[in-house]
Amino acid sequence: MTLSPSPEPAVRPQTAYKRVMLKISGEALMGDQGFGLHPPTVQRIAQEVKAVHDMGVEICMVIGGGNIFRGLQGSAQGMERTTADYMGMLATVMNALAMQSALEGLGVFCRVITAIRMDEVAEPYIRRRAVRHLEKKRVCIFAAGTGNPYFTTDTAATLRANEMACEAIFMGKNGVDGVYDKDPKMHADAVRYDHVSYDDVLAKRLRVMDASAIALARDNNLPLIVFSLDEPGGFKGILAGEGTYTKVQG
Repeated sequence: MTLSPSPEPAVRPQTAYKRVMLKISGEALMGDQGFGLHPPTVQRIAQEVKAVHDMGVEICMVIGGGNIFRGLQGSAQGMERTTADYMGMLATVMNALAMQSALEGLGVFCRVITAIRMDEVAEPYIRRRAVRHLEKKRVCIFAAGTGNPYFTTDTAATLRANEMACEAIFMGKNGVDGVYDKDPKMHADAVRYDHVSYDDVLAKRLRVMDASAIALARDNNLPLIVFSLDEPGGFKGILAGEGTYTKVQG
């Protein structure tokens, strides 16, 4: 497949971030169909990523696998936990390949990098090589989690973001435009935070990320920006200093 480089914008917008991690759930890719991949939804998210890439921002991505298989649910149904977690890791690779295909269709150079070796479909994770891809303005999609069972893709995203020296993690949520004191889908009086600390997220169990991921972000002073993935142009807007979101930091 021959790709032409993404067109350079006539005027590059100012942004506070040079390199970011975008973390989205696997469920974000299934649209309204309840399971699997919904190609138009994958395409829409790829267009959001391209819009930010065209601003000159270096982008890492981690995508969950819950639209295909979730290890914890498999374990709850009697499957051995380690096996279930590895199956979940393979699901994230499928999602990463789908996103890579959508981005390349838009002319964005992209690499899928996995924590489990599968050389025929993706590159193995080598930190220096991944950093070089980013420097060459390629989008890097990190798949297969950390390569270890008992760790979520939230933890994988935080780990890779620190290793890649990302300046923030952008958490794209479905139907929620930030962090609330309680579930806004169930409570009409839920209050959204503009800013909240890592410790408050842990103490109040605000369900931004799992506890190990929040602790890793806190210990490395890595900000989390939680926003709605459903709002067209939301990812780009926040990088340009607009939009609605919650910022989690120390």
